[in-house]
Amino acid sequence: MNKLILPLAALLLGTSALAQAPDPALQRAMAVLKKQPVIDGHNDWPGALRGGFGEKWWEVDLMQDSRRFQRPLHTDIPRLHQGQVGGQFWSVYVPASITGPAAVKATIEQIDIVHGLIKRYPQHFELASTAADIRRIQKTGKIASLLGVEGASQMDNSLPTLRMYHALGVRYMTLTHSKHSDWADSANEAPRPQPLTEYGKAVVGEMNRIGMLVDLSHVSPGTMKAVLAVAKAPVIYSHSSARALADHPRNVPDDVLALVKAKGGVVMANFVPGFISEAVVQPTASRSAEFTRQNLLFLGQPDKAAAAMAAWNKANPAPVVDLKVVADHLDHIAKVAGHDAVGLGARYDGIPAGPVGLEGVEPSPALFAALVRRGWSDENLAKLAGGNILRAMEAAEKVAAGMSAQVPSAATVGN
Repeated sequence: MNKLILPLAALLLGTSALAQAPDPALQRAMAVLKKQPVIDGHNDWPGALRGGFGEKWWEVDLMQDSRRFQRPLHTDIPRLHQGQVGGQFWSVYVPASITGPAAVKATIEQIDIVHGLIKRYPQHFELASTAADIRRIQKTGKIASLLGVEGASQMDNSLPTLRMYHALGVRYMTLTHSKHSDWADSANEAPRPQPLTEYGKAVVGEMNRIGMLVDLSHVSPGTMKAVLAVAKAPVIYSHSSARALADHPRNVPDDVLALVKAKGGVVMANFVPGFISEAVVQPTASRSAEFTRQNLLFLGQPDKAAAAMAAWNKANPAPVVDLKVVADHLDHIAKVAGHDAVGLGARYDGIPAGPVGLEGVEPSPALFAALVRRGWSDENLAKLAGGNILRAMEAAEKVAAGMSAQVPSAATVGN
């Protein structure tokens, strides 16, 4: 009997060793990320903390696994480090339906959360103002923290407010969100004859003057082209992907990608399944139409409408979107706009779920390993991880230095 057991044991040991053998692609990815950690363009964690815990978010231990919270999150401090995140633009988002002074107040309150995170966990976070700050902070093992205002309605048509946001650490502003602003078109509404007004051009000019990146996620293709025609510094897309692969209005068309390349900009691909997979984009539209139909059919009978919708969802399950789809978008952006134009803007904690394999902030190395297997060089992986956004920031800072003698703009929306 022993003669049979010993070979079997040896076979099992060999299988176990094979299963635990290091993955060369992952090893290469980790080596790249040790030198150039991930700088992510968009994370909604501050808003998710406030939405889940209100002002008591201060009492939550963010060193714990946030997947186990009563309201699970994609982000916590240990997983940020596990994902090799060395720089993060924290989104300070306010819904486009909130306008005027209320939008400014809500934005300041979001900014306060980010400053509170940094103050509460100084061993893990540090506020960064420049590309040089990011490089310095990354060397300490901390996460360089910057802010992004996600929608220019949050400045209430006030350039002084814009400048004060910059003073508080905001390093990009998205020109619209889901609605048109008074001076720029959103991708989510019907286009207007003038996608960027003269005041809009003044806003772009003032952002260039102070060194704040112009973010074109959420804007219409017409606004994209108008901004690219007048911007003096590289623009970014903090969380957008390739429209050629998924025809969602949030994504960037190929003809615009060519213009981004010429301007030295960066498209930071997002991980939202409904934005990056054509197989999800179309069923999402069908699901919305069905929801409207059921509520009209069972008008005043919400229980019946909900039951009918549940049956429809069961018969029409959402397709699975995995890490490969994100890699496809990165490949496409690199092919059309070049490897200098790609970045990452996952949008964690602003989405119900990430793709399979990218469920939270921790598995970034797996995405880089997938790109290794597709033939990406270490140099191009480093550009994707953070090199490109650092270059764009440095270029914007150089433009701002060249404009430093100019007086602040006094433009108003009516003139």
